[in-house]
Amino acid sequence: MANNQSVRRHLDAFTRGRIIGKLEEDRSVTSVAAEFGIAHSIARTNRRQTAGEIARHTTQATGRPISRFTVARRLHSGGLFARRPVRCVPLTPAHRRRRSLWCREHRNWRDNEWGQVLFTDESRFSVSSDSHHILIWRERGSRNHPSNIIERDRYGGRGVLVCGGIMLGSRTDLHIFDAGRRLAALTLPPVTIQELRLALQDEWAAMPQQLIDTLIFSRGRRCETCLAVRGDHIPY
Repeated sequence: MANNQSVRRHLDAFTRGRIIGKLEEDRSVTSVAAEFGIAHSIARTNRRQTAGEIARHTTQATGRPISRFTVARRLHSGGLFARRPVRCVPLTPAHRRRRSLWCREHRNWRDNEWGQVLFTDESRFSVSSDSHHILIWRERGSRNHPSNIIERDRYGGRGVLVCGGIMLGSRTDLHIFDAGRRLAALTLPPVTIQELRLALQDEWAAMPQQLIDTLIFSRGRRCETCLAVRGDHIPY
């Protein structure tokens, strides 16, 4: 029998609709999975389809009209809720190996050793949103599960490239260049490049040094977390 990934790739919209139809008839997920010869997790639903798409496929497959609200209620009762996916930079197998190796080498460092390191980062910010209103169906508490993460490292729109460094008790100046990603969590997000520059400089200056120090002292714990997921994405 084909493995779960192979079955998932070849599960068409019609079959998914038939599965939802069986579930709407109050059949158990286990019995539906057994009938279609597929895994329990696949029978639940294709997580990135909208409730409207699932409703259309179900109606086409069963001949019984069903609304997107009914689909949403059914998914909610099964513990699935529409949420924005976590966005992270892509990690190749080579990236994961190097992350794991670095963490193994530094997992036992003491605070005074971390205090001698300057941590630098280069980030992109843009004045336009990159969300595209993408939602996925996921369970509570599963935000950082690999299946709920979208890997992406390219963002459109006008923006800036930002480079800065932090260390115990200090930080560098913030260097801002053209190109980039978006600044979030502001009541009135910047709409021009100049507003974006000023907002970034204000946020950098307002960052408490205690927060920076706490972040540096947490490196050992983060190394352990990274090793636990074999170099994959970790929650921050």
